[in-house]
Amino acid sequence: MTSVQNPSTSSTEPAVAAHDSPDLGRVDVHHHFTAPAWLDWAEERGVVNRERLPWWTRWDLNAALEVMDKTGIGTSVMTVAMLGRLRDRTERQESARVALRAAADLVESHPARFAFFAPVFLDDLELSTWSLRYGLDELGAVGVSTRTSMDGVYLGDDSHDSLLKELNDRSAVVSTHPMEVQAGKDGGAGLPGMPPFVCDFLMDTTRAAVNLIKNGTLDRYPNLTFILPHGGGFLPYIATRLELFGGHFTPEIEPGRVRDYLHRFYFDTAGPMSPSSTPTLLATVDPSRILFGTDWPPTPAHVITDIAAPALDSDPVISDQQLRGINRGNAMRLMPALARS
Repeated sequence: MTSVQNPSTSSTEPAVAAHDSPDLGRVDVHHHFTAPAWLDWAEERGVVNRERLPWWTRWDLNAALEVMDKTGIGTSVMTVAMLGRLRDRTERQESARVALRAAADLVESHPARFAFFAPVFLDDLELSTWSLRYGLDELGAVGVSTRTSMDGVYLGDDSHDSLLKELNDRSAVVSTHPMEVQAGKDGGAGLPGMPPFVCDFLMDTTRAAVNLIKNGTLDRYPNLTFILPHGGGFLPYIATRLELFGGHFTPEIEPGRVRDYLHRFYFDTAGPMSPSSTPTLLATVDPSRILFGTDWPPTPAHVITDIAAPALDSDPVISDQQLRGINRGNAMRLMPALARS
């Protein structure tokens, strides 16, 4: 959730390889895409009622390009959204097929502006395998996306090993996103009256990251790359606590592993992060592992263009070189397939 209004080339363009023109702009790794074609499909089948869905599910190409242009975003990497609670296996696969096809069609028509992650499903490993083959192999996704938890089971659980192994074999980039918490009802974890994106989302991401550390996921699957949204939740701020009290976990977390994983995860800037959070983030993680992200459209366009990106670009603790990396260079290095656009 960080953005810039009418950014100048000098402040927003990173030093990238010679074949990447500097006027291509930022890479946004946190862009939610609810395909209009998917909404049509889902509404026809009674899966959703369009009028009762949140406003941000009404994704619009012109609106997307407008916020991208105002913020100096050259390419947005889309997380493909599918709402509702489909349980039938065949229907879930068809839902994913419609959504992925719509994302691929958008990339085909605007190859310089969009790319996408193929979704994987923590509660259905067979469907995930299908989505990998369809999304990555056939349609050209640049990585995968997944929830940080599903039905209380966090990413990195032993039940995910077959999926993680397949992703590791593909050296996959895995974009993560928190699960909505039902706040304040029937023992829910949230605070009544507080939207879950204010705090609970950050905690869900933190728990998933800690679970990956605790289970040694990156040691067992070293070819995986995880992107943690919203600056990694609370992880950078509790890193010292994890190092000091990791012995109380089951199994124990060695202090060195905490520090190692902090420098192996990637973190996006959706938040907004600047200026209050960046000193801690930069002091805790490798700046070359920070990626630009907007969280649009759930984060309104005016927040991105008028508040978040300008704050990032003027953040006094970020050097010009670090800013160029955050805006574009780090993402291009992580996902070189973006250079095809």
